[in-house]
Amino acid sequence: MKKVVKFGGSSLASAEQFKKVGAIIKADPARRFVVPSAPGKRYDGDTKVTDLLYACYEKAVNGEEFSDFFQKIQDRYNEIINGLGIALSLEKEFSTIKNQFENQAGRDYAASRGEFLNGIVMAAYLGFEFIDAADVICFNENGEFESEKTDQKLKASLEGKEHVVIPGFYGAKPDGTIQTFSRGGSDVTGSIVAKAILADVYENWTDVSGFLVADPRIIKDSKVIETITYRELRELSYMGATVLHEDAIFPVRKEGIPIHILNTNAPQDPGTLIVESTCRVPKYTITGIAGKKGFASISIDKDMMNSEIGFGRKVLQVFEENEIAFEHMPSGIDTMTVFVHQDEFEQKEQKIISGIHRAVHPDYMELESDLALIAVVGRGMRATRGTAARIFSALAHARINVKMIDQGSSELNVIIGVKNNDFEDAIKAIYDIFVTTQI
Repeated sequence: MKKVVKFGGSSLASAEQFKKVGAIIKADPARRFVVPSAPGKRYDGDTKVTDLLYACYEKAVNGEEFSDFFQKIQDRYNEIINGLGIALSLEKEFSTIKNQFENQAGRDYAASRGEFLNGIVMAAYLGFEFIDAADVICFNENGEFESEKTDQKLKASLEGKEHVVIPGFYGAKPDGTIQTFSRGGSDVTGSIVAKAILADVYENWTDVSGFLVADPRIIKDSKVIETITYRELRELSYMGATVLHEDAIFPVRKEGIPIHILNTNAPQDPGTLIVESTCRVPKYTITGIAGKKGFASISIDKDMMNSEIGFGRKVLQVFEENEIAFEHMPSGIDTMTVFVHQDEFEQKEQKIISGIHRAVHPDYMELESDLALIAVVGRGMRATRGTAARIFSALAHARINVKMIDQGSSELNVIIGVKNNDFEDAIKAIYDIFVTTQI
């Protein structure tokens, strides 16, 4: 059995955390391929190593003295090395990085050094082989990830190897220039490695015991989702649920490899298993609730709209020409409403309004701002009658006015629009009826 294990920054913030990680890896012989992040915060108010690197590089670019700042980064790693009691010196690496900073090697290079150094420390601590991600994770000249080339390189590099550490978050362009994924990109690296070796499981270790049904900042002691499908996860991630980098889904999904979200500080917890499909009956009708604030709606009324060929295309073309993406577009016989991000729309609202008038000559248009969208997601909704009715009932009982409701044909999710100031209360009401009381 082969497992790829990725550990987040909070899991590797100190020597004490490293020891927990070491114990987890040694507890299962299948955990043979390790992807570490850079050290995160050790305590509230601490600074992540990646942020220290960014700040230090900015000083170098601006021609400021950065030696004292760079020393803080060195101290973080030396503190970990000394705490682990391993015979390892990073002085050569520190010297190279400092020179590269002085030569302005780029922000991506600077940011990637956190994972690079942590990978060396992790490999030395575990007695595993270290492979630099720059040698196996490929980007093209434009900084776009090259999945096929990377897959081939990884397969060739990892063939016959039993225990390997590959740093997350970065790779390289053809000329050797370092290129990073977006923040949180170590999740993506882990997924890419899991695909390349056809792992049985991709374990993603973090500081929470899996995905929660709802945002813990809104629902205290929210329940953990035991099993979730990739499609459900995609819906929740899109609407703001953040435990896993959403791009980490695609490489493993192609191979049917499950992702297991686990807690480094509570390894005994079952966590959340993310799968392509499952016959496991979900504990609740819904799998999760997630949402975002800050939307505006543009409602367009026109008699006989439904019989006017190309009406929707003409409206959306106005948004496209103004480089505004739309989120949802519920419609009726003579009405059509487009939901967009308010901050983007406000800058171009009059241009878009006049564009719509010229394109489709509506009878009436109405704008509404300060809206929130909430996604109620769950494969269990397909087999349960009255899900939408229960949502409406819960919101009505909480005295919340529903601005929009949209359900996809897959019956996997229901999108609800409410005012921004009703957002938290709406999530509480939905959680209560489906999870707390399970009426």
